[in-house]
Amino acid sequence: MTWVFDNLDSVLDALAEHVVYALIPVLLGLVFAIPLGWVANRNATLRTIMTNAAGLLYTVPSLALFVFMPPLLGTQILDPVNVIVALTVYTVALLVRTVSDALSAVPGHVVDAANAMGYTPVRRFVGVELPLAVPVIVAGLRVAAVSTISLVTVGAVIGFGGLGLLFTEGFNRSNDAQIVSGIVLVLLLALVVDSALLLGGRLLTPWQRARTGKAGA
Repeated sequence: MTWVFDNLDSVLDALAEHVVYALIPVLLGLVFAIPLGWVANRNATLRTIMTNAAGLLYTVPSLALFVFMPPLLGTQILDPVNVIVALTVYTVALLVRTVSDALSAVPGHVVDAANAMGYTPVRRFVGVELPLAVPVIVAGLRVAAVSTISLVTVGAVIGFGGLGLLFTEGFNRSNDAQIVSGIVLVLLLALVVDSALLLGGRLLTPWQRARTGKAGA
């Protein structure tokens, strides 16, 4: 880690870029995946089409998608928008099935009780189904976040910033310390984000903590 402290300013800049490139797509992907997952959950045919399409999208190599985005979006090859859009696509591809599965796992009697109380479909979704689906959605979001943090490093191959630059520059300079520092920092960032999402999921579902406490007692 001595190399990190000797080059702290450049490392912090790379870390900040990496966080932006990784977390914005995760947030955008979640925003898009929730309504798409809701639609998929309500129609079996659409569910099949959407989940298969999402699976197909995720098989596209990330580097190819980074290169494909500029002509599609009308941007320059090194425009950060390319990375953000490409990684948002990957996040949506991961989360659509997760959201749909989470909503379908909500107990039917709970949905029936909400209907009997006069809940509209939108109010039932926001007030009943979505909160109960949070644990499963958060589990999928943790996978998507860690995956996205890893995929950002691939962008360094074609000149994007982030911690991946420590890999490419370290390789070009035969600097093992720089490469190892990059690997460690990516792992630490993934661990921090994963832990934050786990904590956030627990805070959003206090009834889960209460149930766990009773089970332990």
